[in-house]
Amino acid sequence: MTARDISSVGAPCWVDTLQPDPRAAKDFYGPLFGWSFDDPTPMPSGLDGDYFAARLRGRLVAGIGQTPPQSPPGWTTHVRVDDVAKTVARAEQSGGRHLGLFGAGNDSSVAVLADATGVPFCLRQAGENDGAELANEPNSWAMSSLHTTDVERAQAFYGAMFGWELEPVPGAPFSLWRRSGLVVAVVTATDGVAVPPHWSVNFAVRDADSLVRHAVALGGSVLMAPMDTPGFRSAVIRDPQGGTIAVSATAG
Repeated sequence: MTARDISSVGAPCWVDTLQPDPRAAKDFYGPLFGWSFDDPTPMPSGLDGDYFAARLRGRLVAGIGQTPPQSPPGWTTHVRVDDVAKTVARAEQSGGRHLGLFGAGNDSSVAVLADATGVPFCLRQAGENDGAELANEPNSWAMSSLHTTDVERAQAFYGAMFGWELEPVPGAPFSLWRRSGLVVAVVTATDGVAVPPHWSVNFAVRDADSLVRHAVALGGSVLMAPMDTPGFRSAVIRDPQGGTIAVSATAG
């Protein structure tokens, strides 16, 4: 995927998935991507369950934790901020909603928000161990994309919150979000029916077809079979507990 900024305040910096059975999720994503895992840490804010930091070649790439009761599994994108409490207040003034505290290990301050269009994402306090150490390489996080029914309202919200600027891509069904000239994310319009509004997570892979076969062998399923897109061969898969990810291999 397009190289982008994950190191600055105001940029997406981390992705994780909350699952009914985090250990079973490890058994899927570990073999799928060649990840190893740190020893579990407690979920924050008194939530039950464990949180596992995933590593590729010894470097942090993602997290797997316990979803709260009655909550569906899924992947979440985190945006790094200087001050979580102040950013929550600014989000509420900009039309967002504060949903609570969960979804990260106990060494970080994390708030869960819904943006002005109702799509959840996380704020992550800047500091030590506050994001991915490896990205944009095979078997690591490549991009996060907002699928929204109201691109204009989303742009107003994320622009006010983080200074993101929208850049249309000629001939493409998506636009880039840039901050200080660097790509930070992607936005795609959806009708909300065929594709519900959400922040999707895409992982870079060497061979999309081979990885999809591996995912199915591990108990996953295919939502979009590998297909050629400009510059990439991409697919969408569902893990055994219902979490969804996209994967993309560079064409050629």
